[in-house]
Amino acid sequence: MNDEAVDVSVKIPQMKRRRRIEQKEKKMTESGGKKQLLHLVFGGELESLDEVQFRDLKDLDIVGIFPDYASALTAWKAKAQSTVDNAHMRYFIVHMHRLLDPESKSAQ
Repeated sequence: MNDEAVDVSVKIPQMKRRRRIEQKEKKMTESGGKKQLLHLVFGGELESLDEVQFRDLKDLDIVGIFPDYASALTAWKAKAQSTVDNAHMRYFIVHMHRLLDPESKSAQ
C-alpha cells in the first residue's frame, strides 16, 4: 500500500484547471461542432482586367480568415459590392483547407 497522502484540496483544483484548459482547446479547434474548413478572403486593385496581376501588393486588402465557405462568401459579397464603382478592384476566396490538407475528402 502507498504511504503517501494525497492532499485533495490541491488535487481537485488542479484537475478542474486541467479540464478547463482541455475544454478551451477543444472549443478553439471546433466551429459550432463542424470541422473548420478555413477560407481566406482578400482583394486588391488589378493592373488590367485581362489577368490577375495586382497593381500594388502593399495595398492588398486582407478581409479575414473564415471557418467555412458560407461566412467567407458573405464577407466576399460585402467587399465586392462596396467596390462596385472600381472595375479594377477584385476580391477572391481562397480555400485554405485545400492547401493545408490536400488529401482530405473535404478538400475535394
